[in-house]
Amino acid sequence: MQLVIMAAGMGSRFGGLKQMEPMDDYNNFLLDYSIYDAKRAGFSSVVFIIKKDFYEAFRDTIGKRAEKIIKVEYAFQDLNDLPEGFKCPEGREKPWGTAHAIYAARDLIKEDFIVINGDDFYGKETYEVAYKYIKSLPEGSKGKYAIVAFEAKNTMTENGAVKRGVAFQDKNGYLEKLIESSIYAKGDKVVCEPLDGTPAFETEPSQLVSMNLFCFNKDLIPALGEKFPLWLKENINVPKSEFLIPTVVDELVHENKATVRLLSTPSVWFGVTYKEDKPGVVKALKALVDKGEYKEGLY
Repeated sequence: MQLVIMAAGMGSRFGGLKQMEPMDDYNNFLLDYSIYDAKRAGFSSVVFIIKKDFYEAFRDTIGKRAEKIIKVEYAFQDLNDLPEGFKCPEGREKPWGTAHAIYAARDLIKEDFIVINGDDFYGKETYEVAYKYIKSLPEGSKGKYAIVAFEAKNTMTENGAVKRGVAFQDKNGYLEKLIESSIYAKGDKVVCEPLDGTPAFETEPSQLVSMNLFCFNKDLIPALGEKFPLWLKENINVPKSEFLIPTVVDELVHENKATVRLLSTPSVWFGVTYKEDKPGVVKALKALVDKGEYKEGLY
């Protein structure tokens, strides 16, 4: 089973490549903890999706450490990596989005896999939930996807609003809708402001939200190959348009080609959304090490 890590982002709000920020006394990064947790949950290899320009710096920091405990491969997200017949418009700087990141790894993904953000801490239990779900599927399963979601209260920062996919499920535990929103705490409630401009709403702190941890069968790869050219026909000349995982998944669900199980984790998420978040993250990681959940130095 493969762990696919989207790590091409520059972390604009934090100012610099977030994945390269050490978070403990041993120069480990949040990514080191992700790999460590995934490995002990049962994952056998990792694919890093990065910008080619960062390959040497990335491998010299995170990559070489990861190689000690797990098989490591690299895919490069490139604006010019487009299907035949398409050319990147002059002046385009924004990457093509999260679904394009997975598309960039299409030649390396050979098994069912999970995909995560490179700059998030998801917690040990989260990887166990994801691994157990994929392991429970019959071999050769197609379109049996899942999201491992967190309680909103376990994903907040004191330093501003955060973007989350507010997740709603049907009576059978399948994802019914995902509302991409800017969320923040207000008293004992959570305020959600949908990014599509529809009215804001309040919800409970226990409301499940997506942190972009998806479980996929390998059939997603040919589906991306079909969807990407269609998306480009409509959006290639829209400067800030993005080919996004939730959009693709939503289309596949509505075409009856996939279902998405909504799973939950008791873990607390944390990450460096804002520069001011770093001291809290360092403190939280140290507390986990002191409790014995991680050995000092990890490797």
